[in-house]
Amino acid sequence: MKTVNFGILSMLLAGASVIAGCGSKKEESVTDEVPSTGRTVELELARLSDMLRPKPLFRQPYDWKLDSMPPGGIKLHVNPVGGTLAKVFNDSNYLQLQASRVLGVRPIMRPSDAWHTRRPLVKISSNPDFYVDNLTHSMPYLVPEASTLLHDIGRSFNDSLKARGGGAYRIKVTSVLRTPTTVKSLRRRNANAVAESTHLYGTTFDISHAQFVCDNDSVARTQEDLKNLLAEVLVDLNRQNRCYVKYERKQACFHITARPDGS
Repeated sequence: MKTVNFGILSMLLAGASVIAGCGSKKEESVTDEVPSTGRTVELELARLSDMLRPKPLFRQPYDWKLDSMPPGGIKLHVNPVGGTLAKVFNDSNYLQLQASRVLGVRPIMRPSDAWHTRRPLVKISSNPDFYVDNLTHSMPYLVPEASTLLHDIGRSFNDSLKARGGGAYRIKVTSVLRTPTTVKSLRRRNANAVAESTHLYGTTFDISHAQFVCDNDSVARTQEDLKNLLAEVLVDLNRQNRCYVKYERKQACFHITARPDGS
């Protein structure tokens, strides 16, 4: 019969305890610290960029585009909208807020609240209908009605462009759902970013009228013609009571809010 050397066994057990203890201390040393409240704005903006919109390992197919629009451009026939864009698209913030309060979510105080809203939110990303810009002060989420409206705008724009001679262009979404903190940050440099913004409710998005995404240079178009074509699409949807629209010259965008049915 084999005998057990208890002295050697005790030494081995003691050594294992030391190793385990070292591992525990190492784990404790890398525990995340609770951030200070003084960095609320910086942390929130970082979460918007990194937590809710993580960058994929591989580029998504509809994220690809040319670096810039090709020079020149073939003239595009566009129907007049009945006045200057600033006069035609002048729906007040008051009207848009009324629609947002009915249709939208309760304003979220921090990014994590986007997962716990009274109404579902739809995440939007670049697709054949539109391109989502690199958002720095908003999150790519909309209530279902606003998401459907955005797709309809992009699809109508593409169909109209194809019917009038073509061109591989998409509209660019530049702002979506915001929090009170990001609105406050924007107000320091953007006079149009009012305190109670409709962007807080997930009902509103901005589409650039100064930049359009070009997927290839098969047919060159001018920025001015593309802007007026987009305006033509928006006039039609506005007359159908699908949305409110504000033309913003300084921010170079159409500020668009989805409307509840029957409003």
